[in-house]
Amino acid sequence: MIKTLQKKFVVTSMIAITILIVALLGAINVANIILVRRQSERTLNMISENEGNINNLPPINGENRPEMPPNRGKNDYDTFMASNFFIVRLSSDKSVISTDVARTSTVSEEDAAKYAKTVVNSGEDEGKIDGYRYKVGTSAFNEEINVIFLDTSGERQSLIRVLLLSALIGFACFLIMLLIVILLSRKAIRPIAENIEKQKRFVTDAGHELKTPLAIIQSNAEAMELYNGENKWSKNIKEQTLRLSKMMENLLLLSRMDEGQKKAVKGIFDLSDSAVNVSNSFAESFKVRNIAFDTAIEPGVKANADKAQIEQLMGILLDNALKYTNESGSAIIMCHREEKSIVLSVENTCEALPKVVPEALFDRFYRGDTARNQATGGSGIGLAVARSIAVANDASITAEYISDNKIRFKLTLSEA
Repeated sequence: MIKTLQKKFVVTSMIAITILIVALLGAINVANIILVRRQSERTLNMISENEGNINNLPPINGENRPEMPPNRGKNDYDTFMASNFFIVRLSSDKSVISTDVARTSTVSEEDAAKYAKTVVNSGEDEGKIDGYRYKVGTSAFNEEINVIFLDTSGERQSLIRVLLLSALIGFACFLIMLLIVILLSRKAIRPIAENIEKQKRFVTDAGHELKTPLAIIQSNAEAMELYNGENKWSKNIKEQTLRLSKMMENLLLLSRMDEGQKKAVKGIFDLSDSAVNVSNSFAESFKVRNIAFDTAIEPGVKANADKAQIEQLMGILLDNALKYTNESGSAIIMCHREEKSIVLSVENTCEALPKVVPEALFDRFYRGDTARNQATGGSGIGLAVARSIAVANDASITAEYISDNKIRFKLTLSEA
């Protein structure tokens, strides 16, 4: 129980931390993409407006190439000189007039002309082609068409570099936080763990202390019947004593399972035969209550689990069906292979479905009758015991409402 609680604490904490890290790094990368693209667009617009000629840039302080104060950052001249681009000029009939590939070493004049014709024929004024961002403009002095191609390979490399670096930092932060959470988890759940341990000790101690008085009450009631004969009072005393003894046995069983004292002794056995034997022991009880009881058990199904515990679990499910199936209702136990697993299920009708989610049925001391009367003889512990047995055998048990008045309990085991 403590390990399970610690594991849930670690998992929950790491999910929250992971979401935070992913959101933070995602925001950084998105912001980086936006900023880099805006810078590329600004550079392309600046080159296009000046038709790729540095002499067309507006002078600063009356000079085309002024001496800028240190740490002021790049101006248009610096950006222009640092950019890799090429220009293709076309006439109005889309024939190439000239190409300027002096600012790049990766594109020939023939390739530049092909790129320009492809772009002009596409009809798009801006876009990307083979790693180049382009912009189509018209010369200010004639009707020539200028197509500027800006190399954005550096942009891609920058984005990838930031992405990989952020992923590496994020993974390192995740590992560091995982280590911190694991180290702090035991301290964080210590108060809860201590409270759980106290509850377990109380249940165990109380159960052992109550066993002797219950045995004495039972023996005294039987002695009274020997002297005075059986009557309704002595009969009621024995029934309630047996009921309380059974409840204490279940509580002690739950406590031992939670503490890991009662472990499943696994072995391969014929689950089909066990299901048939347990079903036969309940058949007469269903008949007495006028409940239609049926079986659908596939023969030869073998399971790898604790035979005694699984048979106890089947008895709990059938006893639960016997208690809560409506008169003239129906119940069925089924066992079959399903892919690589074994499914054992018990279905039964009832007057009305519980007004809780199916998972709540496995809570300790939950009773389907809210008045908690004793007409059914249930104590609300049986299904909690069934869940503990399933967990001890590395199996899963679930409940589901399959119609307005029918419920199914489904045990899934690993096949032998």
